[in-house]
Amino acid sequence: MRDPTMLPLSRRSLLAGIAGVALGGAVSSARAQLFAPAQPFPQSFSSFAVDVSVLRAKGLGAFADLIAAAALDQLRASFADRLDRRGPRLVVRLTGLFLTPFPDGGGERWRHGGGGGGTDSLDGEALAVGPKGEILARHPQLAVLAVNRSILNPDEPGRAVELARNYVLWLRRQLMT
Repeated sequence: MRDPTMLPLSRRSLLAGIAGVALGGAVSSARAQLFAPAQPFPQSFSSFAVDVSVLRAKGLGAFADLIAAAALDQLRASFADRLDRRGPRLVVRLTGLFLTPFPDGGGERWRHGGGGGGTDSLDGEALAVGPKGEILARHPQLAVLAVNRSILNPDEPGRAVELARNYVLWLRRQLMT
């Protein structure tokens, strides 16, 4: 006599089960790669570059070039002690820029007695790029900087330059610890 709790296994059920196990293994493998410990970032670099193509595509044009120049100057100064022609290239890819329209906090200073309150931010990632163009390591980063300027003189170019330099200073601190 057969056990009523054991139903016969159909071919369709068997194939669905095998596919589920295979898919589960693939998902587990992908999940393991996604959450694998990050490869340590190299400590020396052969050269530096800043990529602002995403900012240009968003319509920032010459403003993006200003940010790139400021970031590249700060990269050269901040990582000067980490130059080694055998190392990978350090590329900073900047992808997002937000400059607050209320650099003085939007009038909050007058109501609450405080100063400032607005923040600017720059988003991107640092890439260690090998000799064949392969990405050896990446480090995403968002830099946020408090703005303490009058709304009458917002100085967006000056704030963007300051933000780009701050981004690189934080990058140095994050990568070289």
